[in-house]
Amino acid sequence: MRRTRLMHAGLAALFMLGSWAAAGTLPASASDSPDAPPASAGLLQAMQRDFGLTKDEAEARLAAERAAGDIAPAARRAAGAAYGGSWFDAKSGRLTVAVTSEASATTVRAVKAAGATVRSVEHSARQLDAAKARVDRLSAPLGVSSWHVDPTANTVVVNVVEDERADNDVQRFVSRAREAGPVTVRTVPAAPQTFAAGTVGGDPYYTGNVRCSIGFSVHGGFVTAGHCSGAGAGVNGWDGSYIGNFQGSSFPDNDYAWVNVGSGWWTVPVVLGWGTVPDQLVRGSSVAPVGSSICRSGSTTHWHCGTVLAMNETVNYSQGAVHQMTKTSVCAEPGDSGGSFISGDQAQGVTSGGWGNCSGGGETWFQPINEILGRYGLTLHTA
Repeated sequence: MRRTRLMHAGLAALFMLGSWAAAGTLPASASDSPDAPPASAGLLQAMQRDFGLTKDEAEARLAAERAAGDIAPAARRAAGAAYGGSWFDAKSGRLTVAVTSEASATTVRAVKAAGATVRSVEHSARQLDAAKARVDRLSAPLGVSSWHVDPTANTVVVNVVEDERADNDVQRFVSRAREAGPVTVRTVPAAPQTFAAGTVGGDPYYTGNVRCSIGFSVHGGFVTAGHCSGAGAGVNGWDGSYIGNFQGSSFPDNDYAWVNVGSGWWTVPVVLGWGTVPDQLVRGSSVAPVGSSICRSGSTTHWHCGTVLAMNETVNYSQGAVHQMTKTSVCAEPGDSGGSFISGDQAQGVTSGGWGNCSGGGETWFQPINEILGRYGLTLHTA
């Protein structure tokens, strides 16, 4: 990558050395070193700013979230057919696992033995996922923003734009959605939109007259948002020089793409701080549970942090529905599309769209990184 600003020589050398040991298969694992810091100073600073935490509190939260993510697979296996979903509880600092009321005492003990707190619920995750799949088959009007399974409420949540609640098409959709299973309707201030932008100044990549942001380096290129351009489109870097082109792209239905890198550019396992915070090394792609803290880097608004609100949400853009998205409370603005979502040092996904802005707040969705890697057979570039 032809870039000298924001890249200190020492860090660049470290990134290059780290790449020699980064040829593992996905999903990439977290760092195995017990002495590894929980995050870079820049990420901790962003969390202190956006969450109102002290440095020690931010470090403690990241450590608790990492522990919750580590025990989540075993806790889910222990719950078996009674599994109703899981999430990170920021107040207790622990993973909570929902199990149906029919779960045996042995199952409950096994989930607790895995290290999780247990909550009894009515519906299993399998039942909720099936209900959401039935909602996915409905044709949604633009007044319906999105829908997802909410394990904390044990229901499928349908989000409706506040000003469109009385619309006949919206009411018809909600009525049919309720027939699909347990559904709760909530309102949101605005409809979602993607965060691509026309050509402006800054430090982005460009395709045609669209500016977007790099997501994560993979061996041979980088991943980004599919709505930024279609397969075959050429890509230029911040300095106007040619990088490569879109090797694959999907939007709507999905919102992901990958771009090959050549012509004197190269990849590094880092999320850029854009001069606002120090750069963040990427060490893996372990999934952060619902409730975890998460931060985003983009070429327009740089670093912002928030919380994972929902997973596997279907987002109803004007161009069509996009599935299996993760919703966050992090803000974003045009030009941030494709940019990095990261939790600690673990890659999470690429920015798709949302509503609001970074002055008044909002919500943003990302397409999970492991889905993109699996779709195109890519390997995340890690330190």
